[in-house]
Amino acid sequence: MYAAEISRANPTCFVFLVDQSRSMEDRIGGGEQRKDQVVADAINRLLTELAIKCAKEEGVRDYFHISVIGYGGRMAGPALGGALADRDLVPLSEVAAAPARLETRTKKIPDGAGGLVSQEIKFPIWVDPVAIGGTPMSNAFSRAQEILSRWVADHPDCFPPVVLNLTDGEPTDGNPAPLAKAVRELATTDGNVLLFNLHVSSDASASATFPDSAETLPNQYARALFAMSSPLPPHMRTYARQQGFAASEASRGFVFNADVTSVVQFLDIGTRASDMR
Repeated sequence: MYAAEISRANPTCFVFLVDQSRSMEDRIGGGEQRKDQVVADAINRLLTELAIKCAKEEGVRDYFHISVIGYGGRMAGPALGGALADRDLVPLSEVAAAPARLETRTKKIPDGAGGLVSQEIKFPIWVDPVAIGGTPMSNAFSRAQEILSRWVADHPDCFPPVVLNLTDGEPTDGNPAPLAKAVRELATTDGNVLLFNLHVSSDASASATFPDSAETLPNQYARALFAMSSPLPPHMRTYARQQGFAASEASRGFVFNADVTSVVQFLDIGTRASDMR
């Protein structure tokens, strides 16, 4: 299980569900960083890294197809910007070729003498931070189910798709758990769809990464998201341990109040698959 080869002939799919509700303009854990900005930066960084990972001499290979669904206000819908707007599933090569824009940002790099220096870089933007209205999480899971039902029908033997839900955890359109369960029950011959949740909360409680129990989580929203998350498959647990996380066989793909670095680590672990060819 979770061992299928990923190739251009047998690609897999990633679905990002991005909370764009009004509360996402609040700060993580009472700190300085807005939740919507942290989440957008993390996704943009991951899309850049995926494109680099899949780049060969002839260009970016379509090992992955990407869906980014934003949910805020009353509905969920495609959230990629620029030329990719309104598309709910896009091959990675097309994503790599069409960021909405490039921003100039400052990055710290080693100076060769044990210190750091600032360097300006071009940072591709596909997803912008948005914070408006309610949190229609049930609708977002429903959209994910529609997209992935088509995908697994067309790619029955692929490495199972991965859904990454990035949210502050307070749904406003009913209980999303049954719809999340329906997403997790979709499957290919290699295993069930993986659903991981990253909870970015204003609660200043201690962070939690890949917990194996909900007992220490600080509120009902965190506990609900934990319950909706898939267990980490063996190869992802191994990678998590290599990164210093205490992942057990009961650990789930759930993170509470991670900082920016941990968000990106979570996404990298959540999208880590078998060798690509």
